[in-house]
Amino acid sequence: MLARSLLRVPNRAIARQSLGKSTRASSTAAGAEAASSPFYLTLTASLATAAAAGSAAYLYGQEAFASTPAEEGLHPTHYPWVHQRFNKTFDHQALRRGFQVYREVCASCHSLTRVPWRSFVGVMHTVDEMKAMAEENEYDTEPNDQGEIEKRPGKLSDYIPAPYKNDEAARAANAGALPPDLSLIVKARHGGCDYIFSLLTGYPDEAPAGAAVAEGMNFNPYFPGTGIAMGRVLFDGVVEYEDGTPATTSQMAKDVVEFLNWSAEPEMDDRKKMGVKAIALLSGLFAISVWVKRYKWAPIKSRKIVYSPPNRPPPLNLMA
Repeated sequence: MLARSLLRVPNRAIARQSLGKSTRASSTAAGAEAASSPFYLTLTASLATAAAAGSAAYLYGQEAFASTPAEEGLHPTHYPWVHQRFNKTFDHQALRRGFQVYREVCASCHSLTRVPWRSFVGVMHTVDEMKAMAEENEYDTEPNDQGEIEKRPGKLSDYIPAPYKNDEAARAANAGALPPDLSLIVKARHGGCDYIFSLLTGYPDEAPAGAAVAEGMNFNPYFPGTGIAMGRVLFDGVVEYEDGTPATTSQMAKDVVEFLNWSAEPEMDDRKKMGVKAIALLSGLFAISVWVKRYKWAPIKSRKIVYSPPNRPPPLNLMA
């Protein structure tokens, strides 16, 4: 009797322990299998990639301007500029035509002092063409032993010279008005390309009834206050394009606006290519990190720990 009771106790304890182990193992395996299902992992990685790409595209497309709409005149119409798309580049033929418009029309008053001659090479002109253009201008040399400053022909490393020696000379030649530098004008005006295009093509033949324009000023509804010192400068045929494109007012305005956009950000093409690479790389890494996180943490987060208190056997009756 005593021997039978002693044999039963260990057997029951072993059975309970094995049952607990199998229960815990089965629950852990089932949870891990459900968490690491290929379908759910693929779905999670796809949603994470889409969220990362959408967020990057939204932030990548924001533009910043130095002025606000309240500081400008009539709000310009939005035009479908091709180069503003994230997967498009500049029209390099338009850039070449725009630079021609700037040289023949705008350069007499407006400077472009932040753009060097070398930046045109490989974009819209060849090395020889830009060397010839640079050599047409004279630049100051370093003082010699006698302290005299001589003149030398321009080089590719030089910047485009300003039409006036200083701001005072520019104001004196323009009845007190200071023509702004055009290097960053697209970024310095709210509306960017739309504003400049509308301004260049927004001169009416005569001011509308009721509009008050000061003497020596010109009416333009897109300029703050509607009175601008610069008169209309673009007329049909004022420039003869090298490639034979009809030089209409809108065509010249469009070309020079694209050129000014390039001068404000000549690195746009490289920035877009780098942005696509960065978005693709970071989206892939983010998706992989989500998958690895779920793969590593699935057994831990799905594990169920159950405490099964031992059933103590009744005390043995040694007197039986």
